[in-house]
Amino acid sequence: MYAHLVWFDRPRGAAELAAADFAATHRIQPAVATVPGLLDFYELRRDDGSGLVIGIAETEAAIHAVRAAILATELLPGEDPALLPGPDRVEICPVHVHRDRATIYAEGARS
Repeated sequence: MYAHLVWFDRPRGAAELAAADFAATHRIQPAVATVPGLLDFYELRRDDGSGLVIGIAETEAAIHAVRAAILATELLPGEDPALLPGPDRVEICPVHVHRDRATIYAEGARS
């Protein structure tokens, strides 16, 4: 598995967050829904709007396919590119260890 880490380091205001949420719901999620190998994603957001998106995929190629699908989308009517400045940092890392909840409990029961 691979993780795609996308950082938004600077604070983002209400208008930027609303634009990001709209883009995620109406443009990005539909674009990546058909990409094979995407397992899950998490969005972590601080009170000031800064945060991190973590995407988990089966392969590094799937991470690149997700990125390509997102970049191939066109802005929807009403989307303002000034409110969508993009991430501050992006990194792809192999997942070294993965334990889901069931595995953790099963290992704990054996101890």
